[in-house]
Amino acid sequence: MTDAPRAFTTTDAGIPVESDEHSLTAGPAGPILLQDAYLIEQMAQFNRERIPERQPHAKGSGAFGRFEVTNDLSQYTKAALFQPGTKTELVARFSTVAGERGSPDTWRDPRGFALKFYTSEGNYDMVGNNTPVFFVKDPMKFQHFIRSQKRRADNNLRDNDMQWDFWTLSPESAHQVTWLMGDRGIPRTWRHMNGYSSHTYMWVNAEGKQSWVKYTFKTDQEPEFFTQREADQMAATDTDYHMRDLFEHIAAGDFPSWTMYVQIMPYADAENYRFNPFDLTKVWPHGDYPLIEVGRMTLNRNPTDNHAEIEQAAFQPNNLVPGIGPSPDRMLLARLFSYADAHRYRIGANYQQLPVNAPIVPVHTYSKDGAMAFHKSTDPVYAPNSKGGPVADTMWYGSPPTWETDGRITRSAYVSHAEDDDWGQPGTLVREVLDDAARDRLVDNVVGHLLKGVTEPVLQRAFEYWHNIDPDIGERIEQGVKTERNSKAGQKARRRRH
Repeated sequence: MTDAPRAFTTTDAGIPVESDEHSLTAGPAGPILLQDAYLIEQMAQFNRERIPERQPHAKGSGAFGRFEVTNDLSQYTKAALFQPGTKTELVARFSTVAGERGSPDTWRDPRGFALKFYTSEGNYDMVGNNTPVFFVKDPMKFQHFIRSQKRRADNNLRDNDMQWDFWTLSPESAHQVTWLMGDRGIPRTWRHMNGYSSHTYMWVNAEGKQSWVKYTFKTDQEPEFFTQREADQMAATDTDYHMRDLFEHIAAGDFPSWTMYVQIMPYADAENYRFNPFDLTKVWPHGDYPLIEVGRMTLNRNPTDNHAEIEQAAFQPNNLVPGIGPSPDRMLLARLFSYADAHRYRIGANYQQLPVNAPIVPVHTYSKDGAMAFHKSTDPVYAPNSKGGPVADTMWYGSPPTWETDGRITRSAYVSHAEDDDWGQPGTLVREVLDDAARDRLVDNVVGHLLKGVTEPVLQRAFEYWHNIDPDIGERIEQGVKTERNSKAGQKARRRRH
């Protein structure tokens, strides 16, 4: 049996290359010549092969798969991908939030859960996390939050004091911080974590009836997590553990899957619901709006080039297909702009022409030119025109998703509903969702986190923060920190005496 003949190396223009080992020189001992175009191409490409990493969600990876509808929810949405029996190809990317591209997969951090569905009506993108809520509810605070989780200006180190300083001055963060400091803060693998849209969206059916909706993806592998000790050990052993786990299981034919559910709120319920339904720091209790199965997502194909297919995958919540729209969620409305704008900066103006981002349907657009443009523009290049160019199909799309609003232009907090406050839902999570063992781990995790460089004024606010969430948990955390500090102080005193 003979090996198949190997392809010859070429330049990026497809021209055969004379050597992969030796530069062009003026004689065997002479200097390298600038006319060695292949050498110049190799060096110049290498200098530019790293695009800027994502600001949040820099560390991550993903895979391709399929979503199959298993239930009939056409009475709520006309979106083609959610019609009974429909199968839609997709790409998924999982990530951490605060860490850089080289950071350990098992740091305590929320996990990104981003999906791009290649539907028959264009791309539908969903950006979410492995938690159903977020730290802030107004986009004005988002940038400040991310910076508080990143690195200091002076020593370029991450700083627990900086994190708790922001959290304790932002009480709306309490719900997400409780999730983060609990078991869900370190999933065992990406395969073993749930995913949530977190945001509220609008569904519109064929008759134009509108509903509010939240998405939940429950892992079919069952949720599992690392303890803090296990995660620290794994961070030292294999910084890419989550990335490796997903790739190797798919390569072995063990395809992970998630069952997708929605919570559906009748449009009129939103006005007087006990919580503001568009507040990203709140959930809709399942007793009020139960989970309804929609379908199953299965990941069954690894990327062949992680950079081209995953690192350059651009997820943006403004990719909304007919039958799906935004809501008054302020964070979502801001993200409709910010995600696409980040991609234009990070990848380039024509990032949506890359294969991983390109829709499977024909594109008829008046966008043209710019760096790395691939689509060929044809006349006419403007609208309106009488030259046969594409026109908006308002009959096919229908009326845009909409809601009522009025009032003077202002800068104000969310409108509070009857049971809105910052501490109620995280307190319910601690008392009614977590069991005794999970509460013990929560206390240990918070105590350990507070002992690492949190300064006295911030520490006292952190104790008050947890007392507001739950008096018993707050007391246990405060006493745990004080006990550990007294123990360490005693050990230091004994060492000085000896």
